[in-house]
Amino acid sequence: MIGGEDRLPPMTPQLALRVAVVGSCALVMFAIIFLRLWFLQVLGGTNYVAQAKTNEVRSAPVSAPRGRILAANNSVLVDSEKVPAILISPPRLPVPMPSAPTKQDLVNPPAANQALYNRLAPVLGLKTTPAPCKFTLVTGHKVQHVNANLAEIPCLVARQASQVAYSNVTLAVNVPIPAQEYISERAPAFPGVTVTQSAIRKYPRGDMAAQVLGTVGPINASSLKNPKFKGIPFTDQVGQTGLEYEYNQYLQGKDGSTRVRVNSFGQLRGYGAEKQPVTGYDLKTSLDPGLQAAGEKSLATSVKSSPGSNGGAFVAMNPDTGSVYGMGSYPSFNPGVFSKPMSEQAYAKKFGAASGSPLLNRATQSAGPTGSTFKVITATAALQSHTWSTSQTYDDTGKFCPSGSSGPCEHNSGGEAFGVVNLQKALQVSDDVFFYNLGLKLNWNPQRHPSGGPLQQWAKKFGIGETPGVDLPFAAKGNRPDPNWRNSRIKEEQECDSATGAYAYTNSAGSMSAKPLPGYHRSNTHPKGGCGIAAYPFRGWSEGDNVNMAVGQGDVQASPVQLAQVYSAIANGGKVPTPHVGESIDSPSGSALQQIQPPPERKLGISPATIGAIQSGLRAATQNGGTSGDVMGGFKMPVYGKTGTAQYISKGVETDDAWYACFVPSSATKKPIVVVVWVSHGGFGDTAAAPVAKQILSQWFYGKPGPYTPGSNNSR
Repeated sequence: MIGGEDRLPPMTPQLALRVAVVGSCALVMFAIIFLRLWFLQVLGGTNYVAQAKTNEVRSAPVSAPRGRILAANNSVLVDSEKVPAILISPPRLPVPMPSAPTKQDLVNPPAANQALYNRLAPVLGLKTTPAPCKFTLVTGHKVQHVNANLAEIPCLVARQASQVAYSNVTLAVNVPIPAQEYISERAPAFPGVTVTQSAIRKYPRGDMAAQVLGTVGPINASSLKNPKFKGIPFTDQVGQTGLEYEYNQYLQGKDGSTRVRVNSFGQLRGYGAEKQPVTGYDLKTSLDPGLQAAGEKSLATSVKSSPGSNGGAFVAMNPDTGSVYGMGSYPSFNPGVFSKPMSEQAYAKKFGAASGSPLLNRATQSAGPTGSTFKVITATAALQSHTWSTSQTYDDTGKFCPSGSSGPCEHNSGGEAFGVVNLQKALQVSDDVFFYNLGLKLNWNPQRHPSGGPLQQWAKKFGIGETPGVDLPFAAKGNRPDPNWRNSRIKEEQECDSATGAYAYTNSAGSMSAKPLPGYHRSNTHPKGGCGIAAYPFRGWSEGDNVNMAVGQGDVQASPVQLAQVYSAIANGGKVPTPHVGESIDSPSGSALQQIQPPPERKLGISPATIGAIQSGLRAATQNGGTSGDVMGGFKMPVYGKTGTAQYISKGVETDDAWYACFVPSSATKKPIVVVVWVSHGGFGDTAAAPVAKQILSQWFYGKPGPYTPGSNNSR
């Protein structure tokens, strides 16, 4: 329009209504979105942050194969091998296992899971009948011990899933090919079940050195606070006994991991990349396979041919360095049984009280009276304290009756009288009466000397009643009796009898406490001497205690490895070495990464004259006229040895333990050796223990043990 104005047409009422409706809808929608964002950010923010944190990638450990244990000649004693294994994944079960399972989840599996277990059990040869099952449920910092009745598969699942939820559970190893194929071909019927490879311990030499090598197993409740296992996942196999336990930090290796994706509800959503595990280092030992085999075979022969014997042990080592050539304990076992899951019933059958305790290393963990083998300590104490001299003699009439004593006289074995003898002759014939006399002379006034006299002092220096320091766990200290010890036993007996002190409270398991701990109640009282800690009527230290100790009887106790330390000191001139089996930590390729250095030897300060006199007596004891002359007399190498017969009363019947300790020193050979043999209930030392030592020496020096021939000398 020329000369006019452009004007918008006026809004009609209908258009205005439409604009108002659309604007109102938009305003409402923006209000809803705003309110929703406000709810998510403000009201629900904390909850969604928590869920987001759980919607993450987690790591499940993959255990590393353990390192090998090698003999001195580098032959393999323990290895790890991959074998077919059947695993089950708790998150992939028909009803997935929760990320934090409760006791109810583990003890009462869902019906679908139980049906899977029942289908799988006969394929693997596992039982479906419920039996006692113990496991530890770890939730955060809370540890709960659970006892339930479960079949084998749900028990295995409970034991592992109770500690690490996402880790696979090993149900069986060394699975036969037909079973593998059956499961693989029917995968839909076995959800969560996998046929794979698993690393287990392999023992090429069977039960050889079983107690020394040790066993492996899962970390149990008692191991949770053990610093040796700090940082190791609960799913790992760790050393339980022997070298496996002592050197676990090197053998363990470094675990790998599998990345596990889970949602905010802890449900498995898949697996990611894997970090490969690193195999543990090798442990090279000082063990000689030939000597070990000869020692174990001859020890078993001795035990089986000794009526009433229930076990024994031997130690063979270098008297100068403490390197252990061989160490055996009978009865024994094959550690391979622990490479696969074992029920409590099977464990009780193989290792319970009726089995003879084959897990016990009697060479280091058992201690008792050593009989006449102890006489070298008595001789040292007498000569070094100048209580006796090498030139003095004693007239042995066949009996020892202390002046003023109202008790019965002591006698030599068989009532024999040796006449006038010096110390060397007394060792040669194992003259008890001579050493009874020394025990009396070495007894000091208990009121003035509550820790005893020279006999106790030298027993301590030799290591009796002290930790031997061997690189094997749970070694016994033995016992070194003195007046203080006697009084402490009386006090403990009195507390037990009156239910006071450390015996005031007890629980259902028989543990004692001075305080009323949870689950404890007041202890019962006993008649005087009723606890059996100290005999009633109570008596303090007497001369008779020292007299008995002088011949290795009474309350003195030592283990075979401790006695090996004693005779090593006599062999090397007065130095007590630290026994050790481990020699070096090696890489899998065989290069030595670290030499194992045991604690240094202890120098006793024994005079050459004392050492010479004792060695002279021990050498004569292995020749004609000596207590082991019939066994060792024809041996080509110069053997120095001492028999021992430890007597005690068991259920009213006198029982004898057989001991023999001997050595061939470095002055006579480039292969010095000390051997100690103990045969429980074996009778006389020459009869049951010396023949074992001879076979060990024959193997060590000549490469063959020769025929086993029992000794015939029934003397101390």
